[in-house]
Amino acid sequence: MEIASIALLLAVGALVGFVAGLLGIGGGMLMVPFMTMVLGSQGFPADQVVKVAIATSLTTILFTSLSSVRAHHARGAVRWDVVRLLVPGILAGSLAGAQVASRMNGRALALAFAAFVGVSAVRMLRTQQPKPARQLPGAGGMLGAGAGIGVLSALVGAGGAFISVPFMTRCNVKIHNAVATSAALGFPIALAGTVGYVMAGWEATLPKYTLGFVYLPALLTISAASVLTAPLGARAAHALPTDKLKRIFALMLFALGGYMLYKALA
Repeated sequence: MEIASIALLLAVGALVGFVAGLLGIGGGMLMVPFMTMVLGSQGFPADQVVKVAIATSLTTILFTSLSSVRAHHARGAVRWDVVRLLVPGILAGSLAGAQVASRMNGRALALAFAAFVGVSAVRMLRTQQPKPARQLPGAGGMLGAGAGIGVLSALVGAGGAFISVPFMTRCNVKIHNAVATSAALGFPIALAGTVGYVMAGWEATLPKYTLGFVYLPALLTISAASVLTAPLGARAAHALPTDKLKRIFALMLFALGGYMLYKALA
């Protein structure tokens, strides 16, 4: 990998770590567009580059989420009762989602990414308040919600916050708790998704230093930087008011969804 690409990925890793701690998004929403650009310059096949970017992004969340959730847990913000109910569905959904993504062409995958983050951004900007009586569903509903979060997260290489945060806030979970809990959900999403992408890409024809669809040099570079800045983002999240946190979250999703839509259409 060229020095310029390494420097760019280190910068992306630092930014991703901070935003992961700030918004609980695991960083995938930021990494996929940037990595698509960097890996395209490294000679990756055009139809495979989005898959490699998504798979590698998902794998970095293994490290980013641990660093982020430690900072949130220290402030007592993680709803571990919610985590326990969502994880079984998330594991199954992430494994399945990786298999589905590996069979899609690159343009369709980029369009799916843009559509999902755009819808999530709109939902976050809506001013409609959740019904006061609305609560999180029972065990069966949480299993289904976890499966949906896992499938869509694996499809777009994200930690699931673009679905789980709106889902939890709609069920009257406070935004700061929703962000912290989403950070904790990032690890099982990334673990199952990584296994799925390694299996799905095991026999794919790709440049060296890949493990399945995971590109190891990018994984190591981004992870090294992101774990250092994730706690800083978590600290900033607890200092920001709720409305401002939601707006930052939504605007970030709009920008990244627009970029991936441009890539898909171009």
